[in-house]
Amino acid sequence: MKEERALIGGGCFWCIEAVYHKVKGVHQATSGYAGGRRPNPSYESVCSGATGHAEVVEILFDAEVIGYKEILEIFFAIHNPTTLNAQGADKGTQYRSVIYYDDERQQAIAQEVMHEVQAAWDDTIVTELSPAPTFYAAEAYHQNYYALNSMQGYCHVVIAPKLQKFMREFASYVKS
Repeated sequence: MKEERALIGGGCFWCIEAVYHKVKGVHQATSGYAGGRRPNPSYESVCSGATGHAEVVEILFDAEVIGYKEILEIFFAIHNPTTLNAQGADKGTQYRSVIYYDDERQQAIAQEVMHEVQAAWDDTIVTELSPAPTFYAAEAYHQNYYALNSMQGYCHVVIAPKLQKFMREFASYVKS
């Protein structure tokens, strides 16, 4: 196994985390915060916009099963990378589209994927691409949120369609 990490944000972390829990080769998807000014932020402080953090998901995966490029291709398919600081009804800098890279190789792959997927969008991709800052895991009640709360309204209306799109468009990457 060759473990690698991806750190991405595309709106509410519950949505991103739910999809990556279903991806072959992903061992862990943890909701959290990154890119802000204050250490150890809380959900409430991040939601206020005062900390500057984005809601992100730290994804640990086996690079022999799925590559970083494929992780990012899925990412761009399950959120709108052309809306600045917003995804659907979720508005604020904490919901920005962001890729935090761990090294120059990840940066180059991210730039390549962004260039490739731009053709699918009428508007310009506004995804932030920055070196990985400190990642702070979100509170326990945010972890594995969809699996534990799938009957909740937000899960039905927002998360379930993203999961369905992923399973339809990336069927070969869905865990058995």
